[in-house]
Amino acid sequence: MIPKAIFVLGLIVAASGFASPPVALALGLVFGLGFTHPYGTGAKKVSRYLLQASVVGLGFGMNLHEVVHAGRSGFLYTLLSISFAMAAGMALGALFRVDKKPAFLISTGTAICGGSAIAAVGPISHASDEEMAVSLGTIFVLNSVALLIFPAIGTALHLTQTQFGLWAALAIHDTSSVVGAAAKYGTVALAVGTTVKLARALWIVPVSVGTAFAKGAKTKIQWPWFIAFFCLSAVCNTYLPAGMPAYGFLSKLAKIGLTATLYLIGSGISIATLKEVGHRPLLQGIALWLLVSVVSLWLIRVGWIAL
Repeated sequence: MIPKAIFVLGLIVAASGFASPPVALALGLVFGLGFTHPYGTGAKKVSRYLLQASVVGLGFGMNLHEVVHAGRSGFLYTLLSISFAMAAGMALGALFRVDKKPAFLISTGTAICGGSAIAAVGPISHASDEEMAVSLGTIFVLNSVALLIFPAIGTALHLTQTQFGLWAALAIHDTSSVVGAAAKYGTVALAVGTTVKLARALWIVPVSVGTAFAKGAKTKIQWPWFIAFFCLSAVCNTYLPAGMPAYGFLSKLAKIGLTATLYLIGSGISIATLKEVGHRPLLQGIALWLLVSVVSLWLIRVGWIAL
């Protein structure tokens, strides 16, 4: 009963509207590393759907013109960064002698959108449960680190909100962690980070289709429909001003939902998960993440990547 009570209490704090995203994630990690999760499978399912619903809700706080501009401007950057991350990831996987499937999943998760990309591509590539767990574990550990340290790095380097939002979108894996880090940095960073990140997430579709053709898989591809609903929410906010009071409430509710999502994600990382990841996939994931983070930050700082 004690782990259940502590888990519920932490979730209440995370969903109270007073806890920041990093605090919610830290609370989740403390619980996950200290207790056996009483609702492990259920929490993972809830976090996935809550994340998608929250992203849709964020659309009610964004202007469509800004979304289109950021998505159009970020298209080339996402294409180049995804191509670079995939090629570098597979090269590092070979260097660290990681099996091909986990190496491919980690590369895909880093290049596109973390756990969502792995969840979409994993079944198509015929990855085993163990290979999926190793890849997801690696990505989630690095997501946790990025969410905690990126805002501090951005502040130390005096990045503008636009620069930080772009950097977070290109260098952090999961949408929830991008939104969490960007929200802590500022409202402009949140708008830029979310829109560019969602443009990056759209690449789940061609990568999934390409993987299916390469593997000859007949597995049903998981389409990211929530991105379309995010755009629809932005359309409502831009062209239907009569619903503005409701849009503000839904946008605020979405931010609370994302904070609760981060708590749920953190609570799912256990000592067993860290052990299961092993050192080789983790080395590949860390090396690739550092490479993408440093290169993208340098390009943004010198002005080669800008919105």
